[in-house]
Amino acid sequence: MEDYFEEQAFNGVNFTEQRLKKGEYNRCQFTNCLFSGVDLSYLVFSECVFENCDLSNARLNSTSWKEVQFNECKLLGLIFSDSNPFLMAMNFRGCQLNFSSFYQLNLKGSQFQQCSLHEVDFTETNLTGASFHQSDLSGAIFEQTILEKADFRAAQNYSIDPALNKLKKARFSMPDVVGLLYKLDIQIT
Repeated sequence: MEDYFEEQAFNGVNFTEQRLKKGEYNRCQFTNCLFSGVDLSYLVFSECVFENCDLSNARLNSTSWKEVQFNECKLLGLIFSDSNPFLMAMNFRGCQLNFSSFYQLNLKGSQFQQCSLHEVDFTETNLTGASFHQSDLSGAIFEQTILEKADFRAAQNYSIDPALNKLKKARFSMPDVVGLLYKLDIQIT
């Protein structure tokens, strides 16, 4: 039988040594916790906040993320596409998400604020209305991605092929908007 945890605070717990109990976590707060390489498969996180945690290389098979907020977290190499997509909703502020994958997920309205998104895979992801405010998208992959109404106005280092992605009403600003022209192999001075 799985456990149910509601409105609990976990502070400074090293879950690489102390196993996280299987079950559902509702409105819980995780602060300064270490989950690096931990198996989080089949866990349910609803309306939880992760603050200054390290979840790098954690296993996410069928993990549920419902209205979850990540603040100042290290989330390197996570395969979010292995998670349970049902009711998935996540927002990120000041996080390192390098080398992670959101392949084929529905992330409508997600916020990526001041994040490092190097080499992140957004292939076939629905990012309608998403915001990338002050995020670094160096090497991020956008192919067959829905970016309608997405906000890239303060984002940096993105390369997006308009022919391979849906960009209707997406917002961009100068000078980074030249990231839409990379495919043309032209010089802009």
